[in-house]
Amino acid sequence: MTQPQYIDLTEARQVLADMGVNLNERQMKRAADLDAHGRRKLPFFIDPIEGKLKIEKQTLINVYRKRQLDAENRFTCG
Repeated sequence: MTQPQYIDLTEARQVLADMGVNLNERQMKRAADLDAHGRRKLPFFIDPIEGKLKIEKQTLINVYRKRQLDAENRFTCG
C-alpha cells in the first residue's frame, strides 16, 4: 500500500487538468469552500500543521472516476 499524498488547491487543479478536467482558480476554490450547510463539493480539509486546504490525491481521482462511472451507468441509448 502506498502512502497517501496530500495536495493543495493548486496541485489538485493540476491533477484534474492532467485528467482533462480544466478548472480555473475560482472554480477550484469554490469546490473547496464550505457551502451554507458546512459541506464542501470535494473532500478538502484544513491541514492541522500548515493551516491550508488539502486533499488526498487518490481520493480526488477516485471522486472523478466514480462520478464518470455513475454517469455512464445512468446513460440510456435511444
